[in-house]
Amino acid sequence: MPETVVTYYLPGNTSPRYKDNRYQHRAQLSLDSMEQGNFSLRLYNITPQDEQTFHCLVFQKSLELKKVLQVNVTLHVAANYSIPVVSNPIGPSEDEELTFMCKSTNGYPRPNVYWINQTDNSLLDEALQNSTVSVNEHGLYDVVSTLRVRRAPNVNVKCCIENVLLHQNLTVSSQTEPSSGTKDKITDKPARPQEKNITVFIVFGILCVLVAVAVAAGWFYRNRRSSGSYIGIRQDSWCRLSMLILLGWALCLFKHS
Repeated sequence: MPETVVTYYLPGNTSPRYKDNRYQHRAQLSLDSMEQGNFSLRLYNITPQDEQTFHCLVFQKSLELKKVLQVNVTLHVAANYSIPVVSNPIGPSEDEELTFMCKSTNGYPRPNVYWINQTDNSLLDEALQNSTVSVNEHGLYDVVSTLRVRRAPNVNVKCCIENVLLHQNLTVSSQTEPSSGTKDKITDKPARPQEKNITVFIVFGILCVLVAVAVAAGWFYRNRRSSGSYIGIRQDSWCRLSMLILLGWALCLFKHS
């Protein structure tokens, strides 16, 4: 990449100058700091394109410009990767392979991707995995890695995304779970058998009482017509009425049992 002037300052100017529009409003020199011998350059909104070596040149003006200081500073850009997302395979058949997928985004520089056997923490063969790293619209890296292994009981693996520059290691585990391909239906809590029996018994008992009352009302009505008034009901009629109610209730209990 050809060298370009990021910014510069000349005595008599009120502010630094720019010759490259890429650094307009992104590069800053502090005049107060320079008077104290601090010629630091501050950059804002860093992107991966800013990863390069910068040269700081300080000149002293006398009869001619004399270089009194030169410092080279290399800028390394880094960004943390997102927490990996590992997807589990669903419902594989006995003869198929298990395919796991691991995805992480918005990191820099390019990551190292490892698949680990969670049982003994050993690295899985690189021939079993395929990783694709792409540059997104922010100039950062997105990585997608797939792992294919033979199906076995309790296959547990881990995906590790390593950012060497930031000493970042993000590890997420994944565990296969048997799936029948159907979802369980959500139902209301079933009533207990005892509660059901009590409910049926109460309802049935109420019906029996109603039947007994209806029979008793018929008996009263018939005796009323025969005697002409309630006062004329004989004592044995009350006994028969009581016996009918008790008989109806006993029949209902026998029916229910």
